[in-house]
Amino acid sequence: METSDSLFPPSLAAALKKLDPEDGEQVLEYFKTHALLTREKALLQASVRDQKKLLVENSKLKKDIEQLRGQLQDKQRRRTVRALFSPPPPTVSPASTLPANQPPFPVGATEAVPGRRPTSPQEKRERRGRRRGERRAEGGATGHPLLEAEPLADVFRLDLRVGRITSARRHPLATTLFIQQVDVGEAAARVVVSKLGGDTQPEELHSALVVLLCNVKACKIRGMVSQARLLCCSNSNGIIELLVPPTGSVPGDRVTFRNYPGDPDRELPSKERVWDRLQPHLQVDCRGVANYKGCSFEVRGKGLCRAPFLTNCTIR
Repeated sequence: METSDSLFPPSLAAALKKLDPEDGEQVLEYFKTHALLTREKALLQASVRDQKKLLVENSKLKKDIEQLRGQLQDKQRRRTVRALFSPPPPTVSPASTLPANQPPFPVGATEAVPGRRPTSPQEKRERRGRRRGERRAEGGATGHPLLEAEPLADVFRLDLRVGRITSARRHPLATTLFIQQVDVGEAAARVVVSKLGGDTQPEELHSALVVLLCNVKACKIRGMVSQARLLCCSNSNGIIELLVPPTGSVPGDRVTFRNYPGDPDRELPSKERVWDRLQPHLQVDCRGVANYKGCSFEVRGKGLCRAPFLTNCTIR
């Protein structure tokens, strides 16, 4: 690394001292200090860019590994199915093994095999039925699901957004259910039905910023259609708190995960049970920060999502 003395040529130092004999040395030292600080800032920015690049490459490598693993499992399943359902090897005709001077078997006659008793038609039918049952057990009645790889369930498929509760009231048929109108940055507010416990008051929810899962399929809950899922955290004692986005968030801000880049699904397929498979990995850590497998819930440029008071609990 270059020293501060080699930053400027001696001719420049001599010229500065000649122009200003009193303060020339101080001016030169100021220039040297400024140049060193500029270089350190450039090195720091380069290291941050390299770190971000490594994170993106790491996520791409994870996707490639998952894809290769799926392809390997698919090939193994195909090989297993091929071994189960491949036709048996051709048998040698008895007539071809007879000596030249021995006539072939008459039509309709069967060759007697030593140590094996003749098989009756009833036994053949029973054997065929057993084989058919084994094939159904392996492949299923509607096809061969062994050939179908299970779809990837990753957290970037969730469309998590910041919302603001504009109104809240209790469900007329259940005291622990609440019906909220939530602004998520769209043309119209969404109706959300959520279970928050009997101690929660509707007035506490008004104007609160929350985190919602917006790409779940709309469903009826006690006769009311819910168009999103309100994310809460709860502990073993039954205490429930709303997950809180960072200060400065506005309705419609996306909640993302730095190690899992990608675009969310337009609507989560109900048959794949994406939420049910991801939910056990959604936790609040000892600092109160919401995370998925150690990667924090983040509103880019504004901060992390947290639980108000609970720690070491689950998100639902």
